[in-house]
Amino acid sequence: MTAMPKLVLSTPADILAAVPYLIGFHPADSLVVTGFAGKALRLSTRWDLPPRPGDLDRIVPLLRREQVTVALLVGYGPGHLVTPAVDQVMRLLAAAGIGLAEALRADEGRYWSYACADTACCPAEGTPYDPAFSRVAAEAVMHGLVALPDRGSLRRSLEPSGGPAMRELTGRVATELRARLAGTGVSTDGFAARFVADGLARVRAAIERYASGGRLDDDEAARLGFDLTVIRIRDEAWALLDDRDSHLTLWRDLTRRLEPRYVAPAASLLAAAAWREGDCALASMAVDRALAADPGYSMAILLRQALAHLLPPAALRDRMPTPEEIDIEMGPPNSRWLMPLRALLGEEPTALAG
Repeated sequence: MTAMPKLVLSTPADILAAVPYLIGFHPADSLVVTGFAGKALRLSTRWDLPPRPGDLDRIVPLLRREQVTVALLVGYGPGHLVTPAVDQVMRLLAAAGIGLAEALRADEGRYWSYACADTACCPAEGTPYDPAFSRVAAEAVMHGLVALPDRGSLRRSLEPSGGPAMRELTGRVATELRARLAGTGVSTDGFAARFVADGLARVRAAIERYASGGRLDDDEAARLGFDLTVIRIRDEAWALLDDRDSHLTLWRDLTRRLEPRYVAPAASLLAAAAWREGDCALASMAVDRALAADPGYSMAILLRQALAHLLPPAALRDRMPTPEEIDIEMGPPNSRWLMPLRALLGEEPTALAG
């Protein structure tokens, strides 16, 4: 699900030009369903083709939940792949009383309409189109929207980029933290309170740094990665998510730069920020990165369940506590809060999944 600036879609070519900006990349072997309530865009969701048994049966409940009154269908790929899926969804929409504005198939630079039988405007050989030269594409780019070449490009945008220098620096920070944790009195609640206070300050400073166009250096990034192992610090970052792009930029940057074993909290925060913005494709890939690092990381598991059940971002966003409410719920910092950090540094046999 997503939102985008106001764009006027008056032709099939306009629709085809807009879809990649709705989902963030140029799709292939996909069915994209876009729903409107009147003229207001309510959602865009993509389904792999061929669909798994029962997958498309979930479309109408999703559209009803979002109060969709009319839908657009666009299938990408050869006819034998697209047509059965489009036919099935058209039947489901008709039975549910949801209007169909257009149903298209696009493949190799041509499109066909399932809703138009007039060969004068929709010839059997298809109609050529080029989204790169579309007015809609130009307007979308002007509004700052991005459409990557394909889903693989989106996945590559999350690939690790830290390298040997970041690995060495992370090792030095880890050694420093082990020494601090092994020092006299560091198991006290007072040390935990100081560690958490410093971590909360670094989270807030990092968000503002990225909001102003800045970037953390490697030392700052590594330290924030360790901070986020503490659930209270991670939850502060989660609670602070808002509509600014700085959250996506920050957590994507850390997801790429942190050493893989430390990446689960940052990748989960990226997933939450992407889901909040309606970018379910990016959110799903970020969840994959988090669970690859820690298969038991509970925040990532929660987000994976939300995405699998097609929950709207508001389902969780409207229930998120404020930092002040987190303080009341969790109480004063204590040494147990540092157990996940100790486990990650090798001082405990198992970590507490966050």
